[in-house]
Amino acid sequence: MRIIGGRYRGRVLTAFKGKEIRPTADRVKESLFNILAPEIGGANVLDLFAGSGSVGLEALSRGADYVVFNDISADSLAVLKKNCAALKVEPKIYRLDYRELLERLDITFDVIFIDPPYKSGFGKDALSVIARRKLLNTGGIAVFESDRPFEGEVGLVPYDERRYGATYLTFFSPD
Repeated sequence: MRIIGGRYRGRVLTAFKGKEIRPTADRVKESLFNILAPEIGGANVLDLFAGSGSVGLEALSRGADYVVFNDISADSLAVLKKNCAALKVEPKIYRLDYRELLERLDITFDVIFIDPPYKSGFGKDALSVIARRKLLNTGGIAVFESDRPFEGEVGLVPYDERRYGATYLTFFSPD
């Protein structure tokens, strides 16, 4: 796992040991940031199920102004903090249930990345809360990573979906 572009390009990130955690693959992350390139510079970004932080750190590397990281797992946050220390960045990091964080946030975002445990159902719920609370700025993008095509209504408009092997990225706008 590494930073693919920007000022920290090529830096290797600490990864998880074991198979319980599934970080976003480098090729998926590279494709994601090729799509998001015009949106990242100067953006406020939320990495909701951050894990090791590779997506949010990629956003910082590519010029995001502000990144908020959240994960409920102490193990994930330990890896994230190690990666932040290696890059000498001090972003805002929360250890909260995703819903609790979304309900208490008092800022809005240009890009929100949602990569929950695939079988959890947390992603659709998170998208619904994001829509209800209007946490996505006008022109903003929410990206939902899953193992299947997106189905259902969440209060945001799905406008694109890409498949990378067994991974799907679905892109949403606020209207």
